[in-house]
Amino acid sequence: MKFVTMAAAAALALGLSSANAEPVKVGMITTLSGGGAGLGIDVRDGFMLAVKQAGNSDLEVVIEDDQQKPDIAVQLADKMIQSEKVDVLTGIIWSNLAMAVVPSATAQGKFYLSPNAGPSALAGKGCHPNYFNVAWQNDNLHEAAGAYANFEGLKNSFLLAPNYPAGKDALTGYKRMYKGEFAGEIYTKLGQTDYAAEIAQIRASGADSVYFFLPGGMGISFLKQYKDSGVDLPVIGPAFSFDQGILQAVGDAALGVKNTSQWSKDIDSPANKAFVESFQAEYGRLPSLYASQGFDTANLLLSAMAKADVRMLMRSARRWKKPISLPLVAASSSVRTITRSRTSTSAKSSRKVTSTLTRSSARL
Repeated sequence: MKFVTMAAAAALALGLSSANAEPVKVGMITTLSGGGAGLGIDVRDGFMLAVKQAGNSDLEVVIEDDQQKPDIAVQLADKMIQSEKVDVLTGIIWSNLAMAVVPSATAQGKFYLSPNAGPSALAGKGCHPNYFNVAWQNDNLHEAAGAYANFEGLKNSFLLAPNYPAGKDALTGYKRMYKGEFAGEIYTKLGQTDYAAEIAQIRASGADSVYFFLPGGMGISFLKQYKDSGVDLPVIGPAFSFDQGILQAVGDAALGVKNTSQWSKDIDSPANKAFVESFQAEYGRLPSLYASQGFDTANLLLSAMAKADVRMLMRSARRWKKPISLPLVAASSSVRTITRSRTSTSAKSSRKVTSTLTRSSARL
């Protein structure tokens, strides 16, 4: 897995032309319907905002809804590769979908730029030269949470996550850094919305804290039910459990929670301020970390296009066994967009909720 900070100038050494003979075609497969739609919508909107701001007519984007189903994602990827003839794939939110799509796509010589899912199985020995993660490896933010729990003197955590690759990576990351005991550990059904049984177990466990990873609608359901239950244990989670959509939906139920993240809308830098302001102006809502990751993903691709011919890079990647790098430089670019999905950009800005931002040591 190659993070943005590892994307350097190796492609320049190839002496490749900076002009693409034909538009680079991007296939975005993401979740635009169902309980996880907010995450995919934010990735899509962040990506397309960067594309709009850049103004490059050499980029074409095809967008499809995977419905959060691995079989649908595989079908869409096959269609995009075989029929649409895309050069680059991106967009997948969920790690089980990424595991179903990425290995086959990269084996066929396509670049995959991940704006979110970073399964540990695609890192290390499993890293393909054509696979770039523009966000994080799955366990990174959870490692930071484990370290924070130590700092706060917590001794007996109860752990909760969905039973799919990212959920397992999440708890592995937390346990890697956390030094205390475990009052309980539960893997819930992916997409579950009723947590009465799990909250009852937390109540009876003797835990002094709760760590949970439940993105999207799962997090909304859990936080509301947790507040209503009267259980009064400190709650820690990654940013995925407290994104802008979740905070808006749960309101006061999120007051006092602590979360770890690699990004915040409140980061005081000119680039981040410009991104937050432009996203809010474009879509009428605050960006989430998913939107920031989509924005970064598009800018990585655009910067590579400014320095190299993507198709020549793809041909080189098929020949070379060692990794190549996408050059990361300033870029500017517009795009012809083909959207074949149900879209929704509804959601208003959320008020600020108390949180703690802890940087992961493995962050970009």
